[in-house]
Amino acid sequence: MTKLMSLSDAIARYVNDGDTVYAAGFTHLIPFAAGHEIIRQGKKNLTLARATPDLIYDQMVAAGCARKVIFSYMGNPGVGSLRIVRSAIEKGELEWEEYSHFGMITRLQAGAAGLPFLPMNQTGATDLERVNPNIKRIPDPYGGKDVIVVPALNPDVAIVHVQRADANGNAHLWGIIGEQKEAAFAAKKVIVTAEEIVDESVIRSDPNRTMIPGIVVSAVCHVPFACHPSYAQGYYDRDNEFYLAWDKISESLEGVRAWLDEWVFGVKDRAEYWQKLGSETHERLKVEARYSERVNYGRY
Repeated sequence: MTKLMSLSDAIARYVNDGDTVYAAGFTHLIPFAAGHEIIRQGKKNLTLARATPDLIYDQMVAAGCARKVIFSYMGNPGVGSLRIVRSAIEKGELEWEEYSHFGMITRLQAGAAGLPFLPMNQTGATDLERVNPNIKRIPDPYGGKDVIVVPALNPDVAIVHVQRADANGNAHLWGIIGEQKEAAFAAKKVIVTAEEIVDESVIRSDPNRTMIPGIVVSAVCHVPFACHPSYAQGYYDRDNEFYLAWDKISESLEGVRAWLDEWVFGVKDRAEYWQKLGSETHERLKVEARYSERVNYGRY
């Protein structure tokens, strides 16, 4: 039984107004294509959860998709602030919860384990404790110093981009590994987008690279170049020029909406978006192949 479907169908079927949506990926493999499809379909009142929100949440907030953001660190990586999200928070137009990086990952780990909360060591981020009532201190039952506890996070939908997957959603990813596995196991539904759809034998050939098993996946979608302007290790590079340009685009809500009109509403899907970027950008983002050594799994 295949779980393959178009990204449009997956978003229509599994993302509902009012859902908590977790877009996974750290530095690379950020699911921009899925975020754009959510915008295109006009989903509303979403709670957008993500460690290190990237430009995708600036775009989704500008499009009116969100009522709340849950995050750890918020910014245009290496450039500056997420202007749209920050402005909406400061104006009281957007609810928010902030955690440390480890706090967000611990919330997902608790959700993945089916626990109501998990403890953490105390951090230097005492200001977060003052502004976020979900971050609490409890006594160490074994007599040590107090520990921080954070509640489980169980998103309605997790969206994970991977390098390759089979038709049942078993997925390989490599490079910088973020919170993809934790988000997938914590979520009620999982949408996987993949650079390549491969035969099951390819996935079985390297089981240690199967970070997302098909048993937790609701839909798998073939979406090449899905994480531009972030990157997919081994497929294309990070578009640093775009991140710099976004700082100027996002100086006004009008500027962002004009960009959305052209690059999200003005194209029907990711393939058309990629073609619109043009051959010069394609060439600039090409990466040279660098293969790992073969692994001998033997026979048994």
